[in-house]
Amino acid sequence: MQKRWVVKEVPDAAKVQNLSDSLKIGLPLAAILCQRGICTYEEARSFFRPSLEDLHDPFLLKDMDKAVNRLVDALHRQERILIYGDYDVDGTTSVALVFSFLKDFFRDNIQYYIPDRYAEGYGISFQGIDWAQENGFSLIISLDCGVKSIDKIAYANEKGIDFIICDHHLPDDMLPEAVAVLDAKRLDCPYPYKELAGCGVGFKFMQAFCLQQGFDLEPLYQLLDLVVVSIAADIVPITGENRILAYHGLQRMNSGRLLRPGLEALKELAGLRSELDITQIVFGFAPRINAAGRMGDAKRSVAMLLAKTKEEAFDMAANINLSNSERRGHDTSITKEALQMIEQDDFLRNARSTVLFKDSWHKGVVGIVASRCIEKYYRPTIILTESHGKATGSARSVHGFDVHQAILACSDLLDQFGGHMYAAGLTMPVENVPAFRARFEEIVANTILDEQLVPMVEIDLPLEFHQIKPNFFRVLKQMEPFGPGNMSPVFMSTCVYDTGSVRVVGDTHLKLRLTQDGDISFDAIAFGMAEFYPMIQKGIPFDVCYSIEENVYRGNVTLQLRIKDIRFSS
Repeated sequence: MQKRWVVKEVPDAAKVQNLSDSLKIGLPLAAILCQRGICTYEEARSFFRPSLEDLHDPFLLKDMDKAVNRLVDALHRQERILIYGDYDVDGTTSVALVFSFLKDFFRDNIQYYIPDRYAEGYGISFQGIDWAQENGFSLIISLDCGVKSIDKIAYANEKGIDFIICDHHLPDDMLPEAVAVLDAKRLDCPYPYKELAGCGVGFKFMQAFCLQQGFDLEPLYQLLDLVVVSIAADIVPITGENRILAYHGLQRMNSGRLLRPGLEALKELAGLRSELDITQIVFGFAPRINAAGRMGDAKRSVAMLLAKTKEEAFDMAANINLSNSERRGHDTSITKEALQMIEQDDFLRNARSTVLFKDSWHKGVVGIVASRCIEKYYRPTIILTESHGKATGSARSVHGFDVHQAILACSDLLDQFGGHMYAAGLTMPVENVPAFRARFEEIVANTILDEQLVPMVEIDLPLEFHQIKPNFFRVLKQMEPFGPGNMSPVFMSTCVYDTGSVRVVGDTHLKLRLTQDGDISFDAIAFGMAEFYPMIQKGIPFDVCYSIEENVYRGNVTLQLRIKDIRFSS
């Protein structure tokens, strides 16, 4: 699929020069920092050395005082407290963090609860509240869910059960009548950072509890490995406070100290040998943790994350890994079927959106299938299946298009929906699917720009190969952790060619040795670009955009270019 290359605007030359001089780094690196809003020595110091001392005061979160006071009351009264979380990675890591931190305080009076994805659905459920009442719980802390559960919280209030909601999703105009609603996205919340993951909100709650009670924060900081897993998996921006939390979470995971047994097991099962980063968590850890809820009981993930011994953790992780293998099988077969449905239908093939429904598809993988379809047909996509007599599914979007707003315009056809710009979930009567498909296509066709239907490669800077020196990469590496809001820089180099070593690996990938002037050359890997092999082999020069990474092979560490796209001049 052809991509469009978009080169970012060059920052003010004077600012770049001043930053280059003050940090004693080259102009390209200074330009990248300025592009990311880091234009002074002090800003750069905070960026390169994230400090836990720079975390915001948790009591700036609206209702935090109420939340802590209610928790302290529960502690003094020896109430039974239930830690309730969503079934995805953010929810299960949130539950593991709060449960493990409070366990020593509440001992036998604390338990956790994860709703069944299929029997109860997303978020707080009536069944969960009934279970809490039957088992004598008077306080529920919900994590990564609850901010829209007005009817569920009212039901709990009727049963004498209090709620403290810790969420990070966009609330409606009306909030649930809980004891406290901790959500930085509340319009009346003055908290300066709005992009915390659900686990981050749980962390801030425990931080506030420690500060009010005068407890040492170090035991809480030991749980930052869970926070960075949630940040990576939930695709929240790695900026501001999230950057601090992710930085120290990764430091803990890579420090050489004993890794949490559950995460150690996942690392081994994923075949990860090198130092962990955000990408490895996203692709190695997150699918496995998610698979527990997609293919069975998500409480298995929490139990694994809380495991005390390596043996216990490995047994649980192996079981979850089998669920992930099962998930991959469903993912592959349903994706193949979905793509065939598009290819065999003239309307679907030429539409500006994709809405597919089949009652037998596995509910646990429809979001993944939507993402896979976008890889082939780059446009807003919704994959639906049948569950409990309703059509239910997941939406995914393309760069710059707000799929949540498009779904909102179809809300009269839906029972419920929720999400954000790039991902959403929705449920409707099965008979409404054809009308929804037509309405959604009409809305997308009338609002999406032609350029949004073409995948984009965002390029930070043009770069000459001779500028890529060891110190250049050392500074680049200090910009980690990379992720949304702080992506690994992408560079563009023109008129490069292979030195004669190009070969196809794994049927669809290319291994190359690229040079620009014949003097300096770099190994490169181009995934899924075997189609370019014949022209590259002929020695035809081309332009390339890429990120720079370390390649570790048999103990040797070298720089490697990870190719994003290749373009031959006309």
